[in-house]
Amino acid sequence: MSNEANTCRKYVEPKLRDAGWEKEPHDYTEQYYFTNGKIRPKNKRQPRGERKFTDYLLLYNGEFPLAVVEAKRKHKTPDEGLEQAIDYANLLGVKFAYSTNGQGIVEFDFITGKQSDVMESFPSPDELWRRLTGEAKEQIRTDIAEKLLTPFYPIPDKPLRYINEMLLMLH
Repeated sequence: MSNEANTCRKYVEPKLRDAGWEKEPHDYTEQYYFTNGKIRPKNKRQPRGERKFTDYLLLYNGEFPLAVVEAKRKHKTPDEGLEQAIDYANLLGVKFAYSTNGQGIVEFDFITGKQSDVMESFPSPDELWRRLTGEAKEQIRTDIAEKLLTPFYPIPDKPLRYINEMLLMLH
């Protein structure tokens, strides 16, 4: 029986590559941790709860997060991880959430508020960027969107802490 890691490696990653998510300057991050876990002060053996992570964070221009992808085992339905993906997308402030079993893909678009039917492939980085930018209520105006693509590093050669990344994503 195939586990989630095998599904990611054999089915999900090739679909991400085919959609252009590994072509410069776009990228994706596998197992992106975005919390350090809930603090549990009374538990001396495990002072923190489990860290939250998404299976994939899709990055436009290599830095701007556009979507999260939750992968489930091949024998599950494509939409089985969608609720989890939606929760993580809300926490990360991204407008697209995907769930996949490696065969089919289901999308939730926060701009339209709609869930897609099962799709065979992921949208390209440019397609998602076009859908994100515009004049609608949930979209980002084009002039502001271009500013979001400008790299921000307060201290050169020092990576941002995850909380700083979160703050940047929310603006």
